[in-house]
This record gives sequence, C-alpha cells and structure tokens, in this order.
Amino acid sequence: MADVLSQHEIDSLLSALSTGEMDADELKKEEAEKKIRTYDFKRALRFSKDQVRSLSRIHENFARLLTTAFSAKLRTFVQISVTSVDQLPYEEFIRSIPKMTLLNIFEAPPLDGRILMEVNPNVGYAMLDRLLGGQGTSINKVDNLTEIETIILKQLFEAMLDEFQSAWESVVDIQPYLHDIEVNPQFLQMVSPNETVVVISLSTTIGETNGMVNICLPHVVFEETLPELTVHHWMQNKKTTPNEVDKNTIQQTVQSAPLSVTAILGRSQLTIEEFLQLREGDVIQLDQGISDPLLVKAGNKTKFYAQPGQLKNKMAVQITDEIEEGDEYE
Repeated sequence: MADVLSQHEIDSLLSALSTGEMDADELKKEEAEKKIRTYDFKRALRFSKDQVRSLSRIHENFARLLTTAFSAKLRTFVQISVTSVDQLPYEEFIRSIPKMTLLNIFEAPPLDGRILMEVNPNVGYAMLDRLLGGQGTSINKVDNLTEIETIILKQLFEAMLDEFQSAWESVVDIQPYLHDIEVNPQFLQMVSPNETVVVISLSTTIGETNGMVNICLPHVVFEETLPELTVHHWMQNKKTTPNEVDKNTIQQTVQSAPLSVTAILGRSQLTIEEFLQLREGDVIQLDQGISDPLLVKAGNKTKFYAQPGQLKNKMAVQITDEIEEGDEYE
C-alpha cells in the first residue's frame, strides 16, 4: 500500500518547493528512475489483501461477541477490539511475544493443523481475579500455574473458543477445542519458522486492566479455506437458495397452520320480510341443481369441485376436481 502523506507533510513539501529548498525537476528525475525493491522471501505475503480484509471482518465480529460474553461472565467493564491484522513469518511472531505468557494451542476440525491464541498475563489474571471475587486486578506471574488456576483459565479460554466458532460459522463450520496451555513460547513449535502466519491483535480492557490477545493463524491451516475468504465468494453465497433444513422448517410451519374449508351447497335470495318470517321446519329453495357439482373454498379462495355424500353417518363431500386459476366456475 502506498504511503499517504499527512496534511503537515504536504504543507512542508509545498513550502520547500516555494522557497527553493527542493527542486521540482530533481523530484521528477528521481521518479523517472527505475526503482528496485528488495524482496524478502522469508516474509512472503501469501494472503491477499482481500483475504486479510475478510479475516479482519471475521475477527471484528469475534471481538464483539467476546465483549458481550465476557461482560456478562465477569460482570465488569470489558472492551475488546481489533487493532491490527498482519502477516509475518512464524519465527518473527514468536520472538515478538513475551517470554512468559499464556499460550492456548487449539485445533479446529475440519481444518488441519493447530491455531495459537496468546493471552497477555495481565488480561488472563485480571479475568481470573474477577471470577474469584476480586476487583479484576492483575498479577503478572506465569512462572508456574497452580492446578486450580489452570482449570479456571482453561474454562475461560474454552468459552473464548465458543465465540471463535460463532464468528467463523459464516465461512466454515469448525469445532474448535483446546489442546493445551503453554507459558513459554520457546518450547512451542507449531509450524516451520519461515511459515507465513496472520496475526490478529485484539486490544483488551478488563475493568482497569489493559492487555493484548493475539491470534496466530498459520497459512497451512487455512490453505483450503482461503478461496472462501473473498468478497466474490461471500456475494455468491448471499444469492444461494435456502438450505434444505430451512425449507423443511418453513414447509412444516405452513402445513401445521389452520385453514378453514367450506363446501357451498347453493345460494338463494330472500326478501327481508321472508327472512323474518322463517320458522323451524321451513324449506329454502337453492339455485343449486342436484346433479351440479358443489364449490369448495379453502380460506377465501374457491379451489375444488365436489359432490355431496355421507361418511360414517356424517354429511361429507368428495373432491372430484381442482379448479385451476382462471377457470370459470360461477
């Protein structure tokens, strides 16, 4: 991405050109000269910009889900947001994190390989202190974790994986589970040192404590899923029809909805005076012939022809034909 000059730098440049400190012709000459950029094969960019943007959107959603979940779980102020998404060699990432920290190694079938989530001790112990009834203050010690601390932290990190699964479900249906918790990155070798990884850094605030949570996604783990991390793929998915589960649910809901069915035996016209004089036992002559089919309405729409009859000592009608839309039945 090209560097963008700030307004102060633009003003300084214009001032230098106007005072003669810089020569515009020399700038044009330098621009015309062939520029050679050194390419470092150890820092090969294997994720496209579109894929990096998609990863950023996924983990922004993850940060929102995590903020909501931990706010309810810890009952304190929690704010988590994505600060950066970078791709770099795995060795460089390992060197950049503290020597003693909380490293969560987890797998996410059907994806192959392992994913790393590094939680700064300040954040981890603030959550631990809050769960144990404290104010959420941090104790920066990870030389050794007690058995109780390990169990509680493991439960917290597994809760984070639940939200991680929810954030990724729009791309791939994963089933993440915690494989191990490590405290020294020097003893951790998940992929080769030169393997390209994407590191998503989450700025995390728990009460008065601030820290970082870094998610390391190796390229080899997401190699088969990368084509789905494009805007083109997401737009195609939006145009797809509902899946079979949705169709079945809609069909069952519609089929169980109540519907009134009415058989019309015939019609007749009476004056108000005749209607008021009707008594029990009177006979009303209908305009329906004995051999003419009856009309059957489903709701307010005339749908079938039928003939009257009897079924198990009850009056009934038998459907003889369906009235297609546009048929003349009146």
